[in-house]
Amino acid sequence: MMNWMAWTIPTASFFVGIGLILIVMTIAELKRPTIERKGLLPIATTRGDRLFIGLLSSAFIHLAVIGSSDTDIWWAFGISVIWVLSLLRWG
Repeated sequence: MMNWMAWTIPTASFFVGIGLILIVMTIAELKRPTIERKGLLPIATTRGDRLFIGLLSSAFIHLAVIGSSDTDIWWAFGISVIWVLSLLRWG
């Protein structure tokens, strides 16, 4: 039934991870509603804004690593995790 798409463990892990992040963010929003604040970014953002900006910039980090070097993709993943966590904390 799903023969049209090559599901691999990394692909499935990626989508499961995004789903878990969205579930955690939804629970966090229900428990403690977010307020806009200005931090590392030059604009006032909410928790969801910072998550979206972090995920989008992580995609660009991965594309930059893939396009500019033969470095293992796990380096881009590590940099992206650190970036998103710092953006969520201090963004």
